[in-house]
Parts: sequence; structure tokens; C-alpha cells
Amino acid sequence: MRQDHLSPPPGAKRARKRVGRGNSSGHGTYSGRGLKGQKSRSGNKVRPGFEGGQLPLIKRLPRKRGFTNIFRTEYSIVNLGRLNIFAPGSEVTPEKLLSAGLVKSLRRPIKILANGEISQPITIKANKFSAAAKAKIEAAGGKVEEVEYAATAN
Repeated sequence: MRQDHLSPPPGAKRARKRVGRGNSSGHGTYSGRGLKGQKSRSGNKVRPGFEGGQLPLIKRLPRKRGFTNIFRTEYSIVNLGRLNIFAPGSEVTPEKLLSAGLVKSLRRPIKILANGEISQPITIKANKFSAAAKAKIEAAGGKVEEVEYAATAN
């Protein structure tokens, strides 16, 4: 079999619609565009969202607009209740959090939040802490150390 012997199956190829070739063709006079109006004229494109001069939907609903802050910092979140897996008096570092499976990667800075309770005194090193998390850790007899974030390729 050769490439020049291949042909599409019957019915796969359609002749293009030839409009404006007389009324007997079935596509004469208005050439399938209907009667008057903007879309019947040549060069009839209107931009997406254009509603004929009516106030467009996107302008009528202000809550749907806004912007995305491209400088936003995305944190890996760790809740306090999940830190009970570490032994009392141990030092919890970002690397230990990664090996324990509490964070997926060290590409993002780590933030400790106060959801849950911590029962043993541990030293936690992370990039950020919520005020309530800091208070709970110190109340349990632990220490909080904020370390500078350095992106790694994990």
C-alpha cells in the first residue's frame, strides 16, 4: 500500500458550500445570512461579550471582575494537630516535615496554623507561624523559630 493510493472513505469529504450563486442553488439572494442587520453585512465580526451596545454582563456584575495578585506567596500549610507525631522535645525542621509527609515539597514556604491541639513540647522551625499557633506551641512548652525561606528544587 502506498500513500498516493489512499483515499478517504465515502461520505468523508464534503463539497464546500458555494453561496451567492443564484436562487436555483438554494443559497442565493441573502446567501444564508438572513435579512438585514449587523451580521448580514460584510466584515460582520463582533468581539466576544459584545451585546449590541447594551451594558455587557461582565460590566453588570462587579463581583466577577477583579485581578490576580501575581506577587502573592503560596504557602504549604501544616496544622498544629498534625505535629503530634513527633517525639516530645524533638526539633521539627522543614526537611523533617517533608520526610513525614506533612508537606509535599520544599518549593513553597511552610506556614504553621493553629488548627488542632499540640500536647508535647517541641521546637518548630518554619517560615511563618500564625499568632494563635505561636501561642499554642509556647503554651505547650515548645519553641518557635522562624527561618528564612530559601527555595529548593524538591
